[in-house]
Amino acid sequence: GVYLDISHRGADYIKRKLPSMYEQFHALGDVDITKQPMEVYPTIHYTMGGVKVDPETCATTVPGLYAAGEVAAGLHGANRLGGNSLSDILVFGKRAGEHAAIYAKTASFGKIDEKQIAEEEDYLLLPLETKEGENPYDIHRELQDTMQKHAMIARTEKGLLEALEKIQELQKRAEHLHVDGDRCFNPGWHAAREIRFMLKTSEIIVRCALERKESRGAQWRLDYPDRDDAFWGKHNLIAVKDGQRIKIEPRPLPEMPERLKALFK
Repeated sequence: GVYLDISHRGADYIKRKLPSMYEQFHALGDVDITKQPMEVYPTIHYTMGGVKVDPETCATTVPGLYAAGEVAAGLHGANRLGGNSLSDILVFGKRAGEHAAIYAKTASFGKIDEKQIAEEEDYLLLPLETKEGENPYDIHRELQDTMQKHAMIARTEKGLLEALEKIQELQKRAEHLHVDGDRCFNPGWHAAREIRFMLKTSEIIVRCALERKESRGAQWRLDYPDRDDAFWGKHNLIAVKDGQRIKIEPRPLPEMPERLKALFK
């Protein structure tokens, strides 16, 4: 691997300045970073996609649901280099909180669907109750390897199609999961729920990458190395139809307001 070594700064400095990093490496990897180098690995930096929100209120298309920060789409365009996450959550967190409070004071809330809760509970408990099935960590590892190989920054149609085929295979296997133990402090049980979300998100990433036949920002299509502003001045709007099937609908980008254009002159 590639190793990062900060041991030359001394144990006192490292424990004072990087206490959580020291504890995590010591507890999870049995590595003392005051004496040993850390093996590092490329991972996701930031999600440029996310939930569609109204910029002034941060309202989503789901009544009563508001989103701000990295979960919300559209603010950073095709890349987000630089430390603007803090200003992002301060500005839009304030807007989301204020308008969520207004909604909570004025909205009429219906009754909770007990049948829906019971169905979700049965779904959550299923991996604990089945006698055999797939290990969620095995699926997670295979998904990670697939996305790392085919859906990193540089992509090709061939690689993306291979990734999509593998994701669909993993989705079928994830319908039959088994986890040992019970509900108490069981990370495997949590993983059984999370892996289904990871698979759906990965499918969306790959399908959108196949649609975007150009190179821009954090996505490079090696088979389409140039930007295509005439065709790709748009976002991909994703919806789940019929419970499972993903539908992608390109939406033109709205014109920048004049008051914001003036800031770039």
